[in-house]
Amino acid sequence: MKLSVLDQSPIIDGHTPAQAIAETIALAQTAEALGYSRYWLAEHHSTQALADPCPEILVGRVAAATSTIRVGTGGVLLPYYSALKVAEQFRMLEALFPGRIDLGIGRAPGGDQRTAIAVGGGRYPTAEEFPQQVIDLVGFLDRTLPSDHPFARVAAQPAGDTSPEIWLLGSSDYSGALAAHLGLRFSFAHFISAHGGEQVMRAYRERFRPSMREPQAQSLLTVFAVCAATDAEAERLAGAIDLRRLRMEQGINLPIPSQAEVDAHRYTPPERAVVMRNRARTLIGAPAGLCAQMLQLADEFAADEIMILTITGDYATRRRSYELIAEAFALAAPGHARRRANDGPADARVNDVPVDA
Repeated sequence: MKLSVLDQSPIIDGHTPAQAIAETIALAQTAEALGYSRYWLAEHHSTQALADPCPEILVGRVAAATSTIRVGTGGVLLPYYSALKVAEQFRMLEALFPGRIDLGIGRAPGGDQRTAIAVGGGRYPTAEEFPQQVIDLVGFLDRTLPSDHPFARVAAQPAGDTSPEIWLLGSSDYSGALAAHLGLRFSFAHFISAHGGEQVMRAYRERFRPSMREPQAQSLLTVFAVCAATDAEAERLAGAIDLRRLRMEQGINLPIPSQAEVDAHRYTPPERAVVMRNRARTLIGAPAGLCAQMLQLADEFAADEIMILTITGDYATRRRSYELIAEAFALAAPGHARRRANDGPADARVNDVPVDA
């Protein structure tokens, strides 16, 4: 089973956004050394807890700081943007890092309505044109626009022999059905929607139509997971996402709570009910039990790969969670000796990255 990482570049209380981005780069290097297959970066806007509004820029920085792991977006929120401009950005990334770039595409706003209108230049980015945007984006990337297309003679540069992998991202049946129809890869966000995803993923496989890009269906399941040496410690660390999700439902826009904040918080009964409802979107435990949960989900969802999102109340425990999962799955990175990620840098470049754990 391939394992990968989704990083939302969390800003933990007491740290700056710049420190959060530095931690993203350092964690990517750790993930590569541990043997993870992909490292994806998310897009969010005007969110105090998350530092990355432009993953297409951060992809280049992370790819430059690593050498073997695939790097991509989870994802670019396409309704905001021109299909041609996104194609140009990712053709450039592919030219810089051939064979290592993933283009994950989403259609959510990635922020509140006011922010979405601001990012959209005064208009709310509806997804009505999303299918055609995806078709155009593929056409620009692969130079396969039909001759009668109004932009058939427009070439996305820089041209090259390789092209980024394209993944449609979703937490409902919409993107799964579109990915199947267009013959593209599909990633389901279990960390957003814990119920009904099995049917969505299996329907994607059943309805998949082979394309020039993909002769067969390729699926990825993204889960939120917190791992620690013991179940009790994992439960304690998961409190950061519990409190973060509660604040989101309350409309409170703050950084990720620190572990000290989490330990001090006392939930009211209604708050506890919100926490327990959201726990369905989170896998928590010591390595053996957590890995069993992940493999069971992968089987239920008929997933080819698992991508892991982890946020805790400090960067060291987040990093350690990924280490424990890699050890439990016995991952091994090609060209790298197996080692504990905190035994030393993945390569000399890690020393260029300031890390505040």
